[in-house]
This record gives sequence, C-alpha cells and structure tokens, in this order.
Amino acid sequence: RGPFATLQPNLTVKTKTETRQPRRRALGQALGLALTLAAVALGQAQQVPVEERTLSNGMKLLMVERHHSPAVAGGWVARVGSVNERPGITGIAHLFEHMMFKGTPTIGTSDAKRDAEIIEQQEVVRDAMRREETKMRLALRRGEIDDLAKPENKTARYRELEAEFNELIAAQREVLVKNEFDRIYTTAGASGMNAFTSNDMTGYFITVPANKLELWAWMESERLLRPVFREFYAERDVVFEERRMRTESTPLGKFQESLGALFWESHPYGWPVIGWPSDIPAITKAQADEFYALHYAPQNITLILVGDFEADKAAELCERYFGRIPRGEKDAPEVVTLEVAQKVEKRMNAEAEANPQVDILWHTPAAGHPDAYALDVLAAVLSGRSGRLHKALVLGDEVATSAFAHQLARKYAGMFNIGGEAKEPKTPGDVEAGIYAEVERLKNGPVSERELQKVKNNFAAMAVRRTSSNFHVLVQLIQYEGGGDWHAINTEIPSILEVTAEDIQRVAKKYLMKENRTVATFTRKPGTKVPDDPALAGLSAEQQAIVRRISNQIKSDTNRERLEQRLEAMEAQLGQADGKQQGLMKIIMVKIAERIAELSE
Repeated sequence: RGPFATLQPNLTVKTKTETRQPRRRALGQALGLALTLAAVALGQAQQVPVEERTLSNGMKLLMVERHHSPAVAGGWVARVGSVNERPGITGIAHLFEHMMFKGTPTIGTSDAKRDAEIIEQQEVVRDAMRREETKMRLALRRGEIDDLAKPENKTARYRELEAEFNELIAAQREVLVKNEFDRIYTTAGASGMNAFTSNDMTGYFITVPANKLELWAWMESERLLRPVFREFYAERDVVFEERRMRTESTPLGKFQESLGALFWESHPYGWPVIGWPSDIPAITKAQADEFYALHYAPQNITLILVGDFEADKAAELCERYFGRIPRGEKDAPEVVTLEVAQKVEKRMNAEAEANPQVDILWHTPAAGHPDAYALDVLAAVLSGRSGRLHKALVLGDEVATSAFAHQLARKYAGMFNIGGEAKEPKTPGDVEAGIYAEVERLKNGPVSERELQKVKNNFAAMAVRRTSSNFHVLVQLIQYEGGGDWHAINTEIPSILEVTAEDIQRVAKKYLMKENRTVATFTRKPGTKVPDDPALAGLSAEQQAIVRRISNQIKSDTNRERLEQRLEAMEAQLGQADGKQQGLMKIIMVKIAERIAELSE
C-alpha cells in the first residue's frame, strides 16, 4: 500500500535488502518529521486576522481586512436554526430565510400604505380560515375525512374564505415590486446574493464593490429593522413545494428523513430543517412575528465583513446603520434537551428507487470537543480515493462502487457517518461487513505514521485553499460563528495537526460501537427500471440529465490534481447537504474517482 509496504523486518535470512532497512526506515521517519513540520508551519501561517467588535445594541461585528481586490464579501448569521424550533412550528427558521428577501416599506412595493392594509386584511381572513381548519382536523381524527389537502374535504365556509383571500392576493400583486431587493444590489454591481438555513444557524451573504459598502449596510440593516413579511402565506406554500421536491420526490429523501428521526431519539436535531409536512402550512404570521422578535434580535446576530475596507471606518458605518436596531427584550432561550445515550443498535431497511447501499451513523461529540478533531482525521483516513474504504471495498474486495466517511460536528451534538453503494450482485450487507472490518482494523492497531501524515498534509493544504477568496473566508466565519465559535477558523486545523495515531484508535473504540450506531440499508424496489448507467437508477429524467452533463465534463478533464481537489471538496461538503443533494453528490463523486483512476493508469 506504499513504498515501505514490501519491507519484511522478520526475515531470518540476512540479505542485502535487510541491511538497507534501517537506512530506509530512518529516511521514512525523517520524511515524516519534515512533512509534520511543514504541515504545522503551513497551518500556523494561515491564521485569519479577524477583528471582533460589539455594537451598542449587542450585535457582534467580525472584520477581516484583505486589500487584494476592490470588493467586500458581506454577510451576517442569525444564531437560529431548526434546533431552536418546537413541534408545531418546525420549518419556521427556514421559512424566515425566504421571508427576509421580501423587502421593507420602501423596497418591494409601489404603495407601502396600501400594501400594509392588504396584509392586515389578509390576517383577518386567515384567522377565520384557521378556525375552519380546526374543524377539519377534528374531522380527520374522527375518520370523517382522509386528507386535509383535498379540496373536497374543505368546509363550505373555508372555500368562501379561500376565495376572499385569493382576491386579496390579487390586490397585493398590483402594488408588489418583485425581486426589488436583488435588483438594487445587482444594479450596483453586487453578486452572489444568497442565504442558507441549517440545524444551527441561518446565514445571509453577498459580495459588493468596495465603494458600495454603505449600500450593503443600509440594505441589510433595513431588512432587519423594518422587515415586511409580504406574501407570507404564498411563500409558505413555496416552502411546502420545496419540501416536496427535495424530500418526497427524491429516491432517498423521505428515507433520509426517517433515518434522522430514528437516529436522534430525544434531540431537536431529529426533525428536518425544512419542517414536517403538517407544520409548514399551519405556521401563522403571528407565530412568525414572535419567532423573529426573539431570534433575529441584535444580540443573536453577528455581522461579518471580509475584503477591501478600513476596520475603523467599517465599524463606524455598521454602528450608524445596524446600531439603530433596538436590542431584543428577551434573549433567545438555550437549547437544553440533550440526546439520550443510545443503548441498542437501531436498524432501518428500505426499498428505494435507487442502487443498493448502506448508511451507518454513530453518535459523536459536539463541535469544539477535543475528540471531534480525532474523528475528523479518522474520517479522512477512511475516505477518498487513497483512503482505506476505497482501497478495501472498491479496489480490493470489489463489494462497492463507492464508499465514504464523514464526521459532522454540530453545535450541540455530532454524528459520524460511513456508507457505501454495493457493486451488484453484492449486497448492502456485504458493504456493511466490509465497513466494519475496516473499523475493527482502526480499533486494533494504530495507523502508520506515513498514513497519518498524509492526511494531515491534506488538512493543512485545505487550510490554504479555504483562504483563497473573500467569499470563502466569509462563509467559513458564518459557519463557525453559527456553530458556536468563530475562533475555530484559526484553531481547528492546528488542533487536527496535533491528533496522534493513538487518538484515532481511542475514538474509534469509544464511539464506533455497535450499541451506538444506527444502520440503514437500501435495496432496489421491485420494478425499478435500471438505466443504461446503473448509477442513475432512481433519479428523475431531469436529475439524470444533470449527472450526464457533469459526467461528460469530468470525462473531458485531463487535470488529475484539479479532479482530486474537486473530489476532496465534495467529500467535505457531503455532510452538510440535504438528502437530494447527497444522492447526486455521491454519484458525481464516483464519476470523478473513476476518471482519476483512468488518468492514473
């Protein structure tokens, strides 16, 4: 498996090869030491110079001056995600990601007064509709109707109110100015405006020309100070459709949701970020207003600027605009529900319109826990084209077409994930057995110094690449701050570089235990049509077209280093993706690995 794999120190017959062993071993040790020193130096050299300040209302401000281009990547993170919800309003954090682009009294409407009147009238009608929905839910429990969404199951009064509400929607459309928030930015030369919601946070970001920083401060502070949640119920329906497309219409989406609910026994991580299907259409604007006041208060938000500016002037600008926002009356409550210790192995068997595969999850500590770094390295030892899983399961025993490992440390708890797709006629059980064999290898013996150092070098190189642009630094700061502590941008890689082979062996024994795992096996649903390319099984025609297009691009790429970097980046992002994205990413990762193998021959 490496240049020293053929050495046999236990030979009883003295040979010339044997006499050279001490020298070769010494050279290997010297090389390992040199690589260690280089990697440590590399990690230390990539410290991001973050300056932290606090505005008068308690809002935190992080700034990183980088003057290599006349642009600023600006964003902010609200420390609120699905973990801060409760049953009945699951999905509300993600709904707010949508609502924060709807504008203000001066952005998004041609008649603010008329717009406000219509919104007030809509609430009166929706209150009456909710009273009818209560009757309909009672009828559902009694078995008088079978589905709340069916038009024929709606009460006569509800249908009258629905028609009245639709008239108000039509009236509001006459004064709406669609996508004005985005248009103002793009007209000013800004780009990349977007947002995301995760279990722990909601992040917003954009890149603006350096001379438009004040525009950014005004735009972002306005939507925090004076948001108008227009089209609230229409957007709620958009989110519900997004849920249907991402989860219910994908081969593995609905099963991944079930797996998450099975894995998390007591923790609020157990419900999906996008929300349960019964909660999304039931969220009221009054609940949204209350949620916003609590979780979007200045003391729960961090502003982040990365790029071409002077810190003192930027801080003054932020105080002038964001300092106008009153501090929240109450601090957001702490998440106190802990995951109960898992006592038995959990298993889920599913028939899906997808290739046979296995997904295994183990409970691990939260972000910032010392063991999380060792688990990161453990995952890297297993993952990638040069990792143990690929060598043993794909190249060696040929039971899998692909395999991966990932450590996901969230704010309150973590998860270690190993999975693989079976190479038919092999089964998910064969892949599962191969995975456990590699896990036992890690428990029974430390990884070699060379293997460990190679992984550490990759982490150190990753630290360099992650500071390649203002945007990449911004996104990292959003994620670290939302996940608990922005300082991790400078402490994570050095902590990883300190991990020892003994640490890896220890965490493997401590966490990767049978009673701590949840296993999902997926077999192909009978009648599922297998396309010419088996990897596309279970994908929609649109998804198959996407994979084929990307596959053609991969096949024409002759730059092995670029492909390896792309594969590494996708492996790092896999744990953050939703069910639909994970499925597509895994397929593309296999295509990249196959192309790298071709170029290596």
